[in-house]
Amino acid sequence: MSEILPAFVQTRLFRFVTVGVGAALLLFALSWLLVSLGFSPFIGSVVAYAIAVVVAYSAQRGWTFGGQHDHASAMPRYLVLQVGCAVFSGLVSHVAVACFGMSPVAMSALTTVAASAVSYVLSSLWVFPVRD
Repeated sequence: MSEILPAFVQTRLFRFVTVGVGAALLLFALSWLLVSLGFSPFIGSVVAYAIAVVVAYSAQRGWTFGGQHDHASAMPRYLVLQVGCAVFSGLVSHVAVACFGMSPVAMSALTTVAASAVSYVLSSLWVFPVRD
């Protein structure tokens, strides 16, 4: 088993998930903090998402995908995706609070899961597609 673990840790999937989880945790913490400090759920989540995007893109392109994707095409796609996900996260946060009365921590959890799922699928298929 210990021989399998180092090989698994070196896979692209492991790196993608690691960066994604780190970005999701950063999004969760920042959105909770900003909303708890008095930012509106929409603004707090969008700001948190923007910060998480900068960190995630750098790590995904450089570490996960080893800089194999052309920055000129990957970055614009990543930014388009993440702007869409930022707005989506703001809307999810707003609906969670305004319509369902969720607490900041519950709102952050829902927003993190929803935005992360959309980001993962579209990043894998469109931004950093598998190269043959």
